[in-house]
Amino acid sequence: MLLLHFLIIHTTILYDMRIKNALISVFHKDGLGPIVDALNAGGTTIYSTGGTQAFIEGRGIPVERVEDLTSYPSILGGRVKTLHPKVFGGILARRDNESDQGQMNEFEIPYFDLVIVDLYPFEATVASGAPEQDIIEKIDIGGISLIRAAAKNFKDCWIISNMGQYEDALTVLNSEEGATLEIRRRYALEAFDESSNYDTAIYRYFAGDRLDLKMSGRQKQGLRYGENPHQEAAYFGNLDDALEQIHGKALSYNNLLDIDATVNLIREFEETTIAIIKHNNACGLATRPSLAEAWDDALAGDPVSAFGGVIAANRVVDKATAEKMNTLFFEVLMAPGYDEDALEILKSKKNRVLLILKDYEVPAYNVRTVLNGTLVQARDAKSESAADMETVTKVAPTAQQLEDLEFAAKICKHTKSNTIVLAKDGQLLGSGTGQTSRVDALNQAVEKANRFGFDLSGAAMASDAFFPFPDCVEIADKAGITCVIQPGGSIRDKESIAYCDENGLAMVTTGIRHFKH
Repeated sequence: MLLLHFLIIHTTILYDMRIKNALISVFHKDGLGPIVDALNAGGTTIYSTGGTQAFIEGRGIPVERVEDLTSYPSILGGRVKTLHPKVFGGILARRDNESDQGQMNEFEIPYFDLVIVDLYPFEATVASGAPEQDIIEKIDIGGISLIRAAAKNFKDCWIISNMGQYEDALTVLNSEEGATLEIRRRYALEAFDESSNYDTAIYRYFAGDRLDLKMSGRQKQGLRYGENPHQEAAYFGNLDDALEQIHGKALSYNNLLDIDATVNLIREFEETTIAIIKHNNACGLATRPSLAEAWDDALAGDPVSAFGGVIAANRVVDKATAEKMNTLFFEVLMAPGYDEDALEILKSKKNRVLLILKDYEVPAYNVRTVLNGTLVQARDAKSESAADMETVTKVAPTAQQLEDLEFAAKICKHTKSNTIVLAKDGQLLGSGTGQTSRVDALNQAVEKANRFGFDLSGAAMASDAFFPFPDCVEIADKAGITCVIQPGGSIRDKESIAYCDENGLAMVTTGIRHFKH
């Protein structure tokens, strides 16, 4: 009785909706069965092709072949099946246009009241690492054209463009109103979103690392709010490709900014490292033999700023490290994994965000809105090693100093300009961030290091840009710093170099500036 009642309802609604003819051609068949059953029960004539035709016929439902309608076979290995005036005429014909009606009668073209089409899985094929030949074959031509045509003529044709709509479509079919104009317009919007997302994915595949900006509304994810509660915010992208959240509250706009800064920084280090970020700048970072030791020394860098920060570890978090971390309030922790006993400890705070950091591909460009437009630039992918350092002083840095200089330079690259970073033995000792002068940045770094009890004797100093005057190396020398790394390029480089020579400091230049505004 229930099945009979279901079929009677659908018969009535389909008649009211005037779904006399439907075109169905889909790649994914999941969930399609109940739709075609309902259409068949309502007396709809179904037109189809290839695998979809076989699927429908397998349910005992008669199907009209598109090839019979067009009197033209599928050719080129299925590349051309539906691209024909009798197909697109049936979709695009306006029911209230006398000229359209005359041509439909003249050429004996059926009106299509419903089109169900999805697209080849282009993005999934790219993600699978398939060869380019297979990827190219997943660029849909007929499907995308059918979707756009039906969406354009939404006043007379209902377009269902992906299997995620099937459940809602059945609800529509089972309603007294059926597919109203408002509903068809909504489905048309979703169809153009499908089309836009698909074309964006194809464009981005072909663009590769080209400096350009394309995004789709399909990638939009709403956030609680922006930098402040009164600001609306959203994220465009697929966070699941980069992160897996296993605990805590939903990520916020500020969380994501700090997470991005932390990820970019921690990726610079291969040794066991922990980084603590606050407001996009490192307030603690250390490289040590064990993760627990790295935590102790990273936290020592600035235990005050670490409160409420974002933390990243580049090793699986163990119980010993988790116990130490659990004594501090922090917003987010990310790592490649967690031991079970460590997770039990870290999950004790319900709002604390715990993330698994995946090995994702970092975008090749940065984007920022400016005035009434958008700035796009290539990502700063350059990191200096000892091989990139040119000694410009009489005293050359020792092997240990070269390690300290490389370590400091990595942190400096990811710190807001103007910046100075002080480091020694794989530990951040102090930094000056976002200052209006390099001298201010250095004074801030020295003051912080002294405040937290660090001895700067023998420490390394890194600067994101050149020294326009010798004042910074003089201040550094008096603080106990013995080696310096900077880009060079100032017309007064010789003055800074001369001071170093007179006072026994080693200086190297890299020729690479790392402004970060």
